[in-house]
Amino acid sequence: MANTTTTFPQVLSATSLVGDEVCNSKGDKLGDIKELMIDLERGRVAYAVLSFGGFMGLGDKLFAIPFSALSLVPEEKHFVLDVPKERLENAPGFDKDNWPTISDRTWGAEIHRYYNAQPYWDAR
Repeated sequence: MANTTTTFPQVLSATSLVGDEVCNSKGDKLGDIKELMIDLERGRVAYAVLSFGGFMGLGDKLFAIPFSALSLVPEEKHFVLDVPKERLENAPGFDKDNWPTISDRTWGAEIHRYYNAQPYWDAR
């Protein structure tokens, strides 16, 4: 009997994920991972910062995506965010010079609700 299991990495460096593409379940490209935001108190990745739109890095809008809302497809070296492109276009975002206070739980709760994700600080 052939082994059909996929090897899924358990630990990866942050730099190996920065630059990875993010697509939705239809295969539409949504953007690229620009940063990973780490909650140092809990020792976990809180958000991936996604760059979407613009041209050649100009006019890109940034989005903090709850890391739990992303699914890694390691063999294709990209993530899947299960939202239509239009939903992302209307999502709360920010520009590279005006970041939100990422540690603000009120802001974070709104972001998690938008992506139907459980807040990482409530997860076990």
